Amino acid sequence: MTRRYGAASTTDDVLSGIDLRGKRILVTGVSAGLGVETARALAAHGANIVGAARDLAKAQEITRQARQEAVPAGGSLELTGLDLANLSSVRACANTLLADGRPFDVIIANAGVMATPPGKTADGFETQFGTNHLGHFVFINRLAPLLQDGGRVVMLASSGHRFADVDLDDPGFERTPYEPFVAYGRSKTANILFAVEFDRRHRARGVRATAVHPGGVRTELGRHMSEEHHTALVETINRQLASEGKPPFEFKSVPQGAATSVWAAVVASPEEVGARYCENCHVSDVVADNAVITPVSEGVRRYALDPARAEALWRKSEEMVGESFNPPTL
Repeated sequence: MTRRYGAASTTDDVLSGIDLRGKRILVTGVSAGLGVETARALAAHGANIVGAARDLAKAQEITRQARQEAVPAGGSLELTGLDLANLSSVRACANTLLADGRPFDVIIANAGVMATPPGKTADGFETQFGTNHLGHFVFINRLAPLLQDGGRVVMLASSGHRFADVDLDDPGFERTPYEPFVAYGRSKTANILFAVEFDRRHRARGVRATAVHPGGVRTELGRHMSEEHHTALVETINRQLASEGKPPFEFKSVPQGAATSVWAAVVASPEEVGARYCENCHVSDVVADNAVITPVSEGVRRYALDPARAEALWRKSEEMVGESFNPPTL
């Protein structure tokens, strides 16, 4: 009988009894919060983890315990430098891993930024779209030849995708006023659409891609939000929940927030999660683009799973980064 998990499930819950010895998994953003916990949990079950981080010194310190926990299970955790807001760094990191030649079973695109002030990446892209989407777009596509047949890609998306669809005509807010959460929504929708199109392009060799929402977790991702903004947001959510007769909102712990990532990566079946959006350790239902739902309700907007939209974003992304990507030759 298949075990069922939910919003309160932790990484240790979903990985109970799972032996990952021999698996090699890449996780981005292994310098804080969900990335560290994701790497820790997988390594503690025997996986060999490559953790990518912009600040290697910080990552080295914060993963010290995780590396120790990995040893008894036969796992490991090594680190590599990666700045997703700089395509020179992205390409250099990918080239190093390609030269090394060791394959990966899973890539988990965990790193990201949220609600940043107006800004540009090193390559002139809007910060959130450039970091969350374009950085991973180039990185994962360059590493696609290293993905084992039957491998998996997990994109960290968000219920924030409901803030906005991608804008293929004005991705950098050149003609529209910049709004931090609209920009965040666009980048998270892009993460889901990337999974949809990557899955289509690679499923012939058994490689599947999925997107996940970790839930509401207090991590460094919210560094650009003031405490007043956090408080006001929670108050708004609680008023909506109260009107529906539901209990107040509670943040997830970090192990609960990372649970859906590891579930989608190594526990769920590929057919279940491929080209889908997951939250609370299950595949989410599709909701209409105009459906009124609370920020903490489950559901993925139709536009985020639209295959035509996903293909159009892929073409636009290739144009923006100046590279074309095709599936590896079988």
